[in-house]
Amino acid sequence: MSAFAYIGAALAEIAGCFAFWAWLRMDKSQWWLVPGVLSLALFAYLLTLVDAEHAGRTYAAYGGVYIVAAVAWLWVVEGATPDRWDMTGAAVCLVGAAIILFGPRPL
Repeated sequence: MSAFAYIGAALAEIAGCFAFWAWLRMDKSQWWLVPGVLSLALFAYLLTLVDAEHAGRTYAAYGGVYIVAAVAWLWVVEGATPDRWDMTGAAVCLVGAAIILFGPRPL
């Protein structure tokens, strides 16, 4: 469940931020803000579904998932092929997120 919440949150956050980007940087209509705000609210809600004891740890691990999703957005939505540095950086961040999530904790 947590993986789906993280992936959904990343897509919702990127879509919401992109709506603002489109409005401010691509001269799109202000109506782009409506789905953007709704998408950002969905992002916040989805992060609450992650099964973790502490919000800070959830947000820290989410950062790695967000970076991978942002590189995928770059490729799929914006049509820019990620280079080896994009892919390497995203992989390093995902490993860091896994360490945060799955590292042994004292009972």
